[in-house]
Amino acid sequence: MRASRLVSILLLLQTRGRMTARELAERLEVSVRTIYRDVESLHAAGIPLYGDAGPSGGYQLLDGYRTRLTGLTADEAESLFLAGLPGPAAELGLGAVVTAAQLKLMAALPVELRDRAGRIQERFLLDAPTWYRDPEPVAHLTAVAEAVWNEHPLQVRYRRWRAPQEVERRLEPYGLVVKAGRWYLVARCGADVRTYRVSQILELHPLPGRIARPEGFDLAAYWQGHLAEFEARLRWGEAVVRLSPSGLGRLRDLMTPGVVAAAKETAGPPDEEGWVTVTVPIESIGHAVAEFLRLGPDAEVVAPPELRERIADAAELVVRRYRG
Repeated sequence: MRASRLVSILLLLQTRGRMTARELAERLEVSVRTIYRDVESLHAAGIPLYGDAGPSGGYQLLDGYRTRLTGLTADEAESLFLAGLPGPAAELGLGAVVTAAQLKLMAALPVELRDRAGRIQERFLLDAPTWYRDPEPVAHLTAVAEAVWNEHPLQVRYRRWRAPQEVERRLEPYGLVVKAGRWYLVARCGADVRTYRVSQILELHPLPGRIARPEGFDLAAYWQGHLAEFEARLRWGEAVVRLSPSGLGRLRDLMTPGVVAAAKETAGPPDEEGWVTVTVPIESIGHAVAEFLRLGPDAEVVAPPELRERIADAAELVVRRYRG
């Protein structure tokens, strides 16, 4: 455990430059005193590491010092090759760069780790986009990524869902997220941080100057909060539904994770036919009609009455169409 932490300290200083003992302690989830002891051990091992006191001080490696990757475990080496996203990397124009980096990493690994990492590529493939959906064009993705990396503002013409559909916005880009094969830009617009779908950017013009990126902004934490808020906004109401054993099993493949989780939490005991009654969130009556019709005869909506009537009307129309 301690050997792994020492390697982590070296890699952090190698990639980030100067870091204080407190920053290292917070990143590695240990005490500041533990960092002091680790630094002394690195000094004793001959690592060219020095520290400065004061508000702007910290630890830093001597210029030109680079540690090798011989400290990687077998699991760590395998995970690096499993974590690649060839599709998104290619969309960013980094496909060749990712390939070159993997080749360099492979060459730096010991033979036994090299063989195991190679087997990962032969046996596992991570395909991020969802089924039954063609990749959407993202004409301005490269320019957006450049703005995120170089921290310069953008002037965009953006197409949104509500009126007026086309709007002009000045954005301060903070990060890019790929979700189910779709790219999203997290950026400040005015006083708010918002999410923009990159494919909906109609025009883009880089602006001079640099943005003031908030200190400590956590892209992953923001995104999780955004997803939670988005799902909460979709919950127009609730529906009480009876599900057959088959319908309950198909729910995971046909409904959103929020609906699946609610069904699991609210499911009552099975009746004599094995059906269970659940309470799940719905986005709207119209949306719920289409969603529950996908379950066919394996679902019966009990409430609200309007939803039950709309599904009955839709089912009768289908019968007339096929028997008329």
